[in-house]
Amino acid sequence: MKTLLITAFFLLPLLVQAQEWQSSNKQAQLVELYTSEGCSSCPPADKWLSTLKDHPKLFDHIVPIAMHVDYWDYIGWKDPFASPEYSQRQRQYARDGHISQVYTPGFVVNNKEWRSWFYGQRQLPEATKETGKLHISLDDNNILQASYSENKNVTLHVSYLGMGLTTKVRAGENRNKQLNHDFVALNHLTLPGNQNWTLLLPEAPNKGQQKTAIAAWVSDNQTNQVLQAVGGYLEKN
Repeated sequence: MKTLLITAFFLLPLLVQAQEWQSSNKQAQLVELYTSEGCSSCPPADKWLSTLKDHPKLFDHIVPIAMHVDYWDYIGWKDPFASPEYSQRQRQYARDGHISQVYTPGFVVNNKEWRSWFYGQRQLPEATKETGKLHISLDDNNILQASYSENKNVTLHVSYLGMGLTTKVRAGENRNKQLNHDFVALNHLTLPGNQNWTLLLPEAPNKGQQKTAIAAWVSDNQTNQVLQAVGGYLEKN
């Protein structure tokens, strides 16, 4: 008995815990907000996106992500969360005809421009499409495993999301304003494949967020159409 107890004791550290998230077979809504701290009309959109923290279907049927663009940096304030990659993603949407033009704030819901927000609409369009299930798990060694139930040529996208971020803007159109953000894309990784992926994620960037979440989605390789999305809060930053 003593030997068994010692063996069990030494095996315990080898057990790796994993956090897991899985979508349903109903298409989730990937809600992308293209925004910038250098844009005076963006704070109301950022504020509305933050209200989705209280949505009963957050990370299940609704996966929000704020992609800060860098093309307003030249007017006086360099957005600390901006990336040229996010600007390029928005421009690609315009080239593909998914949005009318590049602008901020700009909402895209499952590849479709959502301009109703500007006319007071706050209820997201209903998603009724049946699609595959997306499952992701992240272990203590930062190994991400993902699987998609439909056998298609797709790309897996993964982003860390920063929650509870605050910036005191000192220049530009939002000078002297304190801006608060949630669901801020801290990075964006892509990996082509069809149904199964395993990858070592980098540590989540530390931008001063109160909490960190993760978002994952798959898109069709030919059309770039978002097929499914899922996400959740990480137990540790």
